[in-house]
Formats: sequence, C-alpha cells, structure tokens
Amino acid sequence: MMKMPSLFALLIAAAMLTPSFINSAYAKTFSASQSGFIEKSHTTGHVTGLSAASFVVANHRTGEVLSARNSQRVMPIASLTKLMTALVVLDANLRLNEMLTISKADIDRLKGTGSRLAIGSRLSRAEMLHIALMSSENRAASALARHYPGGQRAFVEAMNAKARMLGMWNTRYADSTGLNPRNVSTAQDLAKLAVAAAAYPLIRQYSTDDQSYVRTNKRQLHYRNSNRLIREGEWEFTLSKTGYIREAGRCLVLGTKVGNEPVIMVLLNAPTTNDRAADAKRIKTWLESSGRTTVAAN
Repeated sequence: MMKMPSLFALLIAAAMLTPSFINSAYAKTFSASQSGFIEKSHTTGHVTGLSAASFVVANHRTGEVLSARNSQRVMPIASLTKLMTALVVLDANLRLNEMLTISKADIDRLKGTGSRLAIGSRLSRAEMLHIALMSSENRAASALARHYPGGQRAFVEAMNAKARMLGMWNTRYADSTGLNPRNVSTAQDLAKLAVAAAAYPLIRQYSTDDQSYVRTNKRQLHYRNSNRLIREGEWEFTLSKTGYIREAGRCLVLGTKVGNEPVIMVLLNAPTTNDRAADAKRIKTWLESSGRTTVAAN
C-alpha cells in the first residue's frame, strides 16, 4: 500500500507556494518560519469550554498546533471566504486605484442581506478591498470578483486554484462573498490560509483597522471593523476576519501575539457573536496561564 504523505510534508510543499515565494508586489514574508502546521503528539492540556464546534490554535512561527477540536471537519465558512478573495485580488496585481462600480449584479439575492453601497456607487479597488476585509461588505467583495479578468467565474476558479496551491485540500469556494453555503473548509485548512494571508501587509492592515471613511458619489460612509475584539482595542492583532451565515454559525480567524509568540486562532460555528468573542478570550487566557505558546516548551 502506498504510504500517504505526512501533514508536515504536505504543509512544507504548501508553504513554498505562499506569497513570499510568489512574484507579487503586495506579498512579504510575515514570520521567520512558513514550514506549515505540525500535529501535536500528545493530547493533554487542551483548552476546554469553547462553544465553537471546530477550532485550531497554532503557533504561527513554529507551525505547532497547540490545541484543536474537529479540525478536519468540513463546514461552511461564511465571510472567512473574503481572506481568499483578498489573496486572489492582490495576486492578480490589478491597479488598486482603479475605480469600480457597484451594479445590480452585486445585490445579494441568495440571503437577502442589505448594503450601504447603493447601485452606482464608485470606489477604488483598494477601498472595496478595505471594507470587504474590515467590515465584511458583501457588495464590495462581489464587485472585486466581477472586475477580475474573466469575471466572477474566473475569479472563483482562481480562488479554488489558490486553495489547492496552499494545500487546502478540503476547501471549496463557490463565490467571493461567503454568502453561499457551498463555500466550505476546515479549521486546519483555514489556519494555512491565515499564514498565507498574513504574508500580505495590505491584508494585515485592512483586516485589523478599527474604522474607515469612504466617499461614494456625494456620501461619506463610516465603516467599523466587524470584529468586536478589535473595536475593544485590548489586544495586538496581526490578522482578523469574522463570518456569519445561518449554515456556518459565528466564525473567526485571528492572528495575535501571546507571550511574544505569534498565534493563529480559527473558530468555526460558534452559537453567537458573544460566544465567538468569549472563545477567543478563553484561548488567550489559557495560553497565558499555561505557557503553551509552543509545544516544545512544555
């Protein structure tokens, strides 16, 4: 019987295709190591009491998985999708100052969600990307895909190709917004995506900004970060993305520092927004009190 490649080997291959190895003007290496995530060899000391159905806590620098539950369960991921949307936009090296227009094609006819971006609103590609990442603006994410060479179909194909390049074997994308429940992944795959996304300075900045003002036509719109933890301003964050649709529950990807170590948290299908925030705080407290920011140190 052919021996299956180890997770470590797969992730080394995936890491070699992260942005620091790709000719992109928007990509820079984020950490000293992009060797991928290593499964823990022991199961004691896991963080407990989390409401999320699936989660991963990992050290970004070493690749060690510090705690996890149902990390390979395939689940809808809602607006966590927008991290991949941002990667595809930036990898294409499209002009960030190009003005894009919201059209009727950007209306959410699947979930019926609203938007403050009226039909005919014009923003630069950079502004669309900013509010898509920071505030999970769905029409902005839709417009980014429509203005991609080849349109939305080509954009989704690029999203799935990028997922395969990153070794996200259990991930499938159906649209750029995450409103479609056929956007599915695992906490383990999303940890790989977090490493890749954090290599882009613009994604780090846009996803962790507290607020932004954009002017569309004659109106000025004020957007706030959809992550209440960032709005509270009590942590240092290097990456953030929230997500919610009914099928996915409350989801979160976070990059932060604990004990001077870079940590990635992925939470899928928490019951409420409060539960999602409480889970992240509980993980941070567990890391601080247990000293488990690396496996090797324990």
